[in-house]
Amino acid sequence: MTEVTLRTDHTAQATSDEEHRLRRELAAVYRLVAHFRMTDLIFTHISVRLPGPEHHFLINPYGLLFEEITASNLVKIDLSGHPVEDTPYPVNPAGFVIHSAIHAARPDAHCVLHTHTKAGCAVAAQEDGLLPLNQISMEFYGRVGYHDYEGVALNLAEQRRLVADLADHPALILRNHGLLTVGETPAQAFLRMYYLDKACEIQTAAMAAGTELITPHPDVCELTARQLAGEDDSSDLQDDKAYDLAWAALLRMVERIAPDYKD
Repeated sequence: MTEVTLRTDHTAQATSDEEHRLRRELAAVYRLVAHFRMTDLIFTHISVRLPGPEHHFLINPYGLLFEEITASNLVKIDLSGHPVEDTPYPVNPAGFVIHSAIHAARPDAHCVLHTHTKAGCAVAAQEDGLLPLNQISMEFYGRVGYHDYEGVALNLAEQRRLVADLADHPALILRNHGLLTVGETPAQAFLRMYYLDKACEIQTAAMAAGTELITPHPDVCELTARQLAGEDDSSDLQDDKAYDLAWAALLRMVERIAPDYKD
């Protein structure tokens, strides 16, 4: 009995430590989204799944700006959108509809990040969607889904269609709405969103110039997507440290500009 108790205590402590780590990492992502001006006041959401069989995840407290979010004020909710711990904050129902559906359907989608940026909304309103106009946008070549607009995401019936349109892609363009990325970690979801939004900025700038656009051959686009995803073994050189180094640099920046994110 003593051995079982000790093992249970050890497991509980490990789970608690992992939740604390994820709270800090998610709070850092919120501060980065604020820093890079990808927010929509108190709207849009970033969520992360917590370990354990309870299917709990963390999401932003509705009413706080992203620059106000800390590790401790993130709200822990279940897949029904109900807080599982005492909190003075509500949860945005539209955030629950979108994020809970994806967390439930995609075991690999530990983090879900959604934005309403100007460039992202502009591309979401274009019939052809994201175009492979630049090396940055080619990361998503053949790897982004599209979901038709159905109004503000307040209807549970939309969840099935959201999940079907995302499929196994790392990103989703919500037509007439915005952008969404998923990741195995908050860091991965953020870096995907950073570059997806950058790709949209490049596209809107290129189209605004009013000149004919050049797109590489589809084979080159697909090769580039594989290279950037670490899926290509045909190139002479490999770079498997880029995203880890970028994330470490971003964390150093958060420590400088918003050290209270860990509170």
